[in-house]
Amino acid sequence: MLKKYFSMAIGAMLIAGINGCSDDFTDLTPLGSATELNFWQTQADAEAGVNSMYYYMGDEDMFSRGFMWYINASDDMVTGRPNSTADNIKNFNMTGDEGYSSWMYPQCFKIIRRANDVLANVKDLDIEGSLKNRYLGEALFMRGFHYFWVASTYGNDVSGGVPIVTEENMKDTKFTRPESVVANYDQVVKDLERAADLLPLYTSYSDENKGRAHKDACYAYIAKAYLYWAQYDNTKWEKVVEYCDKVSNSGSGRKLIDTDNPATDYREVFKYQNEFGPEYIWSVTCGIERGSKLNGVMLENKGWGVYNGWGYYMPTLELYNAFEDGDYRREATILKFGDEFQFWGSTRRYSSANSLSGFQFNKYMDIYSYEDPIGNSLINANGDRLYTVSDVPILRYAEILLMKAEAKIMMGQNGDAEINMVRNRAGLTSKTGCTMDDLKHERRVEFAGEFANRHRDLVRWGDAEEAYGKPLHGRIHVDKTNPDSDYNEEVIWEARNYDPNIHNVWIIPNEVIESSGIPQNKGW
Repeated sequence: MLKKYFSMAIGAMLIAGINGCSDDFTDLTPLGSATELNFWQTQADAEAGVNSMYYYMGDEDMFSRGFMWYINASDDMVTGRPNSTADNIKNFNMTGDEGYSSWMYPQCFKIIRRANDVLANVKDLDIEGSLKNRYLGEALFMRGFHYFWVASTYGNDVSGGVPIVTEENMKDTKFTRPESVVANYDQVVKDLERAADLLPLYTSYSDENKGRAHKDACYAYIAKAYLYWAQYDNTKWEKVVEYCDKVSNSGSGRKLIDTDNPATDYREVFKYQNEFGPEYIWSVTCGIERGSKLNGVMLENKGWGVYNGWGYYMPTLELYNAFEDGDYRREATILKFGDEFQFWGSTRRYSSANSLSGFQFNKYMDIYSYEDPIGNSLINANGDRLYTVSDVPILRYAEILLMKAEAKIMMGQNGDAEINMVRNRAGLTSKTGCTMDDLKHERRVEFAGEFANRHRDLVRWGDAEEAYGKPLHGRIHVDKTNPDSDYNEEVIWEARNYDPNIHNVWIIPNEVIESSGIPQNKGW
C-alpha cells in the first residue's frame, strides 16, 4: 500500500534537493536552481515528485491535530484538558501567532507548489501515456484538495479568497487574493474535473498503490466544493446532486458498510481492515512510521498507564444527548463512564481522571483493542509518535449521501431516501418529509469527531452564533477513577462571543501575512 511505499521515494527526492527551492508561495525566492533544473529528467524523478505531494497528509499539523483545532471550536467537543493556546482558538480569541494554527496555511501551499512542479515538468517527460496521465491527475487532485481546505478555512466573500497559484504563474513574485472564495471553489472544481478525466477508479489500483488519488475522490470533492459554494450561489445545489451521483455510479461499488446488523456495522467503518473498502473515499493513509496521529490524540491522556495518549478533543454532553435512543452510533462514537471496551486485548470499563467532559471519542479506539498492538506492529511503540496502521477518514460515502440529501432539500425536493440509508444502518426507523433540521441532525451524529467539519457546517448554515452563544456541559464524576461513580452535569465551557461578520473565517497566520503581503481577514 502507499503507506509503506511512498516514504522511500520521498527520501530520494529530499536527498536530490528538489525541496531546497521554494515550495511555499509565501517564500518569494526566485526559482531555477541547478538542482531543480536537473531533477525532472526521468520517470523515477516524476514518481518521486508525485509521491512527495502526499508527505504532508501525514503531518501532525494537518490531519492529526492541525485542522482539527478549528473543528474543535464546534459544540461537539472541548479541548479535553487545560491548554491556553487551544482554548484561545476555541474561543475565537486569536492573535495570528498561535503555533497550533500556524502551519495549515503554509503546508497546503507547499503541497500546491509540489503539485505545480509536477504539472509543469511531467507533461514533457518520456513516460508511458497512462502512467503520465495518472501522475498529472494526482497532481491536479492534490492541488484541488488542498485548495479546498485552505480556501474554505481562510476565505469568504468579504475578505476574499486565497491566492490562486498554478503552474502558469508560480514563478511570479507577487500574489493577490481574489475578491471572493468563490474563485477558489471554481478553480477547485476545474482542477478536480481535469483530474477525474485522468485518474482511474481506486479499485484498479494494485495494493502498493492504494491510497493514491482516484476518480471517486475527485467527484466527491467537486460535490463538496459545490456544497460550500452554494452558500453564495444557490444554483450550485444541482451540481452537488450531479457529482454525488457520479460517485455512486462510477462503477467502483461505493456503498455503506451495512450488513443489516446495526449493533456492529457502524463500528466496522473505523476498523483498519476496512480502510480500503467501499465506504472510505478519501483518508489519511497511515502506517506505524507516518500518518495521522488523531487516534492517539483522542486517546485518554497517558492511556490509563498503558500507552501515552494525549487526551484532546473530548465529546460534550450536548453531542451525547444529540443521539436518539436506539441509535447504535452513540456508543460506537462515545465512551461514557462504565461503558465496556477492549483495550490491549482486555475488557475495561471506561473512567477518566483526565477528561474535561467525562467522555471520550470511541470511534478511533479499535486499533488499541488488540492484544499487544505494539508487538503486532499495529501502533508505534513511542507514545510521542502516535502513528498506527489505521487510516483516518476525511470523506466517507455516508457524506456523499447526506450532501445529496441536503442539496435536494434545499431545492425543494425529497431527501428521505439518502437520509434513511444512513439512519437505517444505525438501527433507526425511517423518516418521511425530512427537513433541513433532520439533515443537520444526521450530519452531526454521523460525523462527530471527523474531518467532515461540524464547525464549518454550523458556519455555512448560519447556526454558529446561536450554537456558540450557549455553554457546553459535561458529566463531572465524584470519583474519576470509579466507572460507577455518581456525577453532576456541569458547565465545562462558557458561552462564547461569536461574531459571524468576523469569525466565519479564521485568522491567517501573521507569518503568512508578513511574508506574502496579502491583507488579513477583516475584523481579525
